[in-house]
Amino acid sequence: MEFWIAALVAALLAAAWLARPLLTAAAPAEPEAARDVQVFRDQLRSLDRDVERGVLAPAEAEGSRAEISRRLLAAAAEAERQAPARPAPKAASRALAAGLVAAVLLGGGGLYLWLGAGGAPDRPLQARLDEVRSRQAQRPSQAEAEAQLAAAQSPEPEAEPTPEETRMRDLVAQLRTALADRPDDVRGRRLLADSLMRLGDVKEAQAAMREAIELQGDAAPAEDRVALAEAMILSAGGYVSPEAETQLGRALQADPTNAVGRYYAGLALAQTGRYGLALRFWRALLREGPADAPWIAPIRAQIADLEQAAAQAGQLEEAGPAPAAPALPGPSREQMEAAGEMTAQDRAAMIEGMVAGLAERLEAEGGSAQEWARLISAYGVLGRTGDAAAAYAAARAAHAGDAEAEATLSDAARGAGVAE
Repeated sequence: MEFWIAALVAALLAAAWLARPLLTAAAPAEPEAARDVQVFRDQLRSLDRDVERGVLAPAEAEGSRAEISRRLLAAAAEAERQAPARPAPKAASRALAAGLVAAVLLGGGGLYLWLGAGGAPDRPLQARLDEVRSRQAQRPSQAEAEAQLAAAQSPEPEAEPTPEETRMRDLVAQLRTALADRPDDVRGRRLLADSLMRLGDVKEAQAAMREAIELQGDAAPAEDRVALAEAMILSAGGYVSPEAETQLGRALQADPTNAVGRYYAGLALAQTGRYGLALRFWRALLREGPADAPWIAPIRAQIADLEQAAAQAGQLEEAGPAPAAPALPGPSREQMEAAGEMTAQDRAAMIEGMVAGLAERLEAEGGSAQEWARLISAYGVLGRTGDAAAAYAAARAAHAGDAEAEATLSDAARGAGVAE
């Protein structure tokens, strides 16, 4: 109720400020030429009085009267030209003022009902940070998610395989036999994983792609890590586990432009309540296209719900580039003094809170390249390379085409160990 009272008072004050000129319009100022007209008329009257008193001869007065009359006519014409427009009738002004007040009240109320979240409780920053940490800590692992999915699904009778499926399974069997004698064949395991994915055997595809990545170690390309993450996500029924998110983070660290990885990264962010950053990933993918890309249709099917969730959580961002901040916020003097009296554990918690606050603001509102670089560097110092890679990818998507911003972000990413 207090909010509605405050909103009503603010709307009335704004409407009164707008309506005031209509209700208190001052009379228009008299033009300069009108005063000249009055002066010349006074001169004519003074001339007549001089003639009546005998001070001035009628013949002399006639010449002066002609000159003054000529000037009077010229001044009257100029006064008519300078005359201000007639003021609007008071009744019309009052009606317009009343309509303006009604438009402000009804328009503001309607806009809030459309965009606002009436009745939503206060959400202090610390409570939101605790909620995010709690949600992340309670996320099931990949194995737990697969087990839960298997328990929830009822066994279905196997359908008769089509000739194409039979041929594909024969080829898979032959490929398995060949790979048994070639333990270092990365390309063969990629082909096996792709074939298993086509057959719908996502768990076996996950195992094959994991072997391919283990053979390559840190040199595994982004495409392989995204393929493994996709198999893990499909094995878990669309859930992005912490293990799959790690693979996505490393893939985007190697190639921030990988579209499939960015799609699944957005899905992971949406599932953990970071709707604003998820929207950044997906909106960038929609802008880049192409229209027939496989990730476009699922994004279009889900983005309306994602925008609604972001609006309810206060994370809905406006379309277009985010405004650059004039300065980067840092800890206050009081915070620095307090940090000096904290234990190491409390100081670490304070730093984590400040980084989380910066991340949440950038996810919801966007920010300058310097702010994103600061977040990437902070994640690097904290050893959170997966978060640093995700922040780097989001920042590059937000500042695509800006060479100076990309250079700033690249420097920060190299310092955090998430870019070459």
